[in-house]
Amino acid sequence: MTLYEIDPTRDERWDGFLQNHPDASIFHTRGWLEALRRTYGYQPVAFTLSPPGHPLTNAIPFCQVSSWLFGRRLVSLPFSDHSTPLVEHSEQLASLLFCLGEKHRRRKWSYIEIRPADSTSGACTAFGESQAFCLHKLDLSPGLDDIFRNFHKDCVQRKIRRAVREGLTCEEGRSDSFIDTFYQLLLTTRRKHGLPAQPVEWFRNLIACVGDKAKIRVASKDGRPIASIFTLRHKQVLVYKYGCSDRRFSNMGGTQLLLWNAIREAKMSQLSEFDLGRSDRDNLGLLVFKDRWGAVRTPLTYLRYPVRGPSHILGGRQARIGKYVWSHAPGSVLALAGRVLYKHLG
Repeated sequence: MTLYEIDPTRDERWDGFLQNHPDASIFHTRGWLEALRRTYGYQPVAFTLSPPGHPLTNAIPFCQVSSWLFGRRLVSLPFSDHSTPLVEHSEQLASLLFCLGEKHRRRKWSYIEIRPADSTSGACTAFGESQAFCLHKLDLSPGLDDIFRNFHKDCVQRKIRRAVREGLTCEEGRSDSFIDTFYQLLLTTRRKHGLPAQPVEWFRNLIACVGDKAKIRVASKDGRPIASIFTLRHKQVLVYKYGCSDRRFSNMGGTQLLLWNAIREAKMSQLSEFDLGRSDRDNLGLLVFKDRWGAVRTPLTYLRYPVRGPSHILGGRQARIGKYVWSHAPGSVLALAGRVLYKHLG
């Protein structure tokens, strides 16, 4: 059995393959992969059993991450909530992963990680759990009124009505001014959570590479931005990827109004699903927030070869110290730290 190696950002078969595969997401697209390359220097690569010159029927895209901090590794895919292997059946997946295990020994990667969003992990017999999260998805097939009625009455419905009464204005776009507004709110939110911020170049490159599949939405009070969300669209799915706000105005419901507007737009565009993204299993506040939108919560397990115990690149005492430092750092330091650190964390 031969394993073929391709560059999905340049292989002319890639777009058609994604269009036809039911498990393809925004995270598999050449735009997402190219943004990862431009921002972090990762090299996209996909492995397939389909020979050159033949239609692609299977593939697993990865990025090769080289870090002097954490070693060389193969990840599918960095900063992606999920990236299900694109195969036809579990036996095909098992063959792909067996071949990758052989290649791992020759290439001397420290590990290979995959992030399936479905139950195909049953075929990954040589892979062990790396990290575990929860994934929330909202079914958009019911009528809009029924979707709204399923929201939590106090924490979602009431907040949306409050936002309307407060006269919040909502705008959307992809221009530099929208990126700047979004990023300033992101710095505020990351400081609140004690985390460095993603580099602003990531958002600029993402918009440049995926084009109108990306959208920034901003809610303002009397001309002052108070909340913003960053969404991505692929085929029939809208993905809520990033959200940020000024917590001094959180009682006005800016984030709730933006999400409701995004859901209404997705419904009017006849999309089938609103993907609210992954959450840490111990982040009870975020889990409950997403539950209250009527979204279905499912386990999301990342898998790694060679098998090791569950791990986090930064954890324990290091994470607690880092959280204290970042929560007291100015925005310029958070931005600089993100520019330096994030390329090691993919």
